[in-house]
Amino acid sequence: MGKNTPGRVALMSIRPEFANAILAGEKIVEFRKRPVADDVSHVLIYATMPVGLLLGWFAVRGQKTMSPKRLWSTFRAVGGISKSRFFDYYDQREHGTGILVETAADSLNRSPCLNWARPFVPRRASSI
Repeated sequence: MGKNTPGRVALMSIRPEFANAILAGEKIVEFRKRPVADDVSHVLIYATMPVGLLLGWFAVRGQKTMSPKRLWSTFRAVGGISKSRFFDYYDQREHGTGILVETAADSLNRSPCLNWARPFVPRRASSI
């Protein structure tokens, strides 16, 4: 899906170093063991612990599912991951998916449709 085609939004848990690399434009492929649904046009980026926050989002340009060997040879220069870590991730897998990043933003406020995701502090039940 391209940026001009609205679709569903997926939430992905991504390790902080990879989340930051996507938002900095250094990593333009997110590797996954399974593809996302074809109608997903945007991904909310949740950085796993110790960060534990929604950091931003990216628009999905497309995705490619193929053998890990082909994924690596196709996307190693833009995948933001070492060869050993990549192949450890895909150990014993016949296929993997590269989700292509079209654009990314590190502030949820840059996209009006994502303003609901701003951080909030819940009130204690006793103060309600």
